[in-house]
Amino acid sequence: MMVEQLSGSLITVAKDVKIQVEFNPQQVAAYRLVGYENRMLATQDFNNDKKDAGEIGAGHCVTALYEIVPAGTKVDDGVPPVDAFRYQTPKQLTPVAKSEELLVVKLRYKQPEGDKSSLLEFPLTNAKRELKEADADFRWAASMAQFGMLLRGSKFKGDSNWDALLESAEALADGSQDSYRKQTIEMIRAAKRLSAGR
Repeated sequence: MMVEQLSGSLITVAKDVKIQVEFNPQQVAAYRLVGYENRMLATQDFNNDKKDAGEIGAGHCVTALYEIVPAGTKVDDGVPPVDAFRYQTPKQLTPVAKSEELLVVKLRYKQPEGDKSSLLEFPLTNAKRELKEADADFRWAASMAQFGMLLRGSKFKGDSNWDALLESAEALADGSQDSYRKQTIEMIRAAKRLSAGR
């Protein structure tokens, strides 16, 4: 496993990789990126080829999770309302905002030896599925996000708790040949014991 990961990290397939997600305001009232807070890129830097970004090696995979609030749901962000502008109106929505698109993922990258970036766009619609219907890898990623929020004592953890996390993570690691998952279960158990001793 380590040999595969090491060789993958030695072969760069793309450099200065930037990912931007734009949510359709007709579908999403608010959103929050879970984790990666220290990896945020300024909007204006996405198209700037002079701005360095990360490299992607062969076989690498990146997962980003967002918590979203559907449009039409009241969002209490603690910010008082703002009076309407006298000289301007809110930005007009484009026609595509009226579609079923939930978001668009934009990926900008350079070839390993290149200096000019290329852009890929992937519009996505809402599959409207329950978490239990998602594949095991997605549910594992969601469990790891829950683990991180519990470790940090995040105000966004909701009703998450160590027992629920262990139950879902153990079910996903059960029968898996992935030794990392089994080691992660041991870390969750240790974190649970340490948190109980506080």
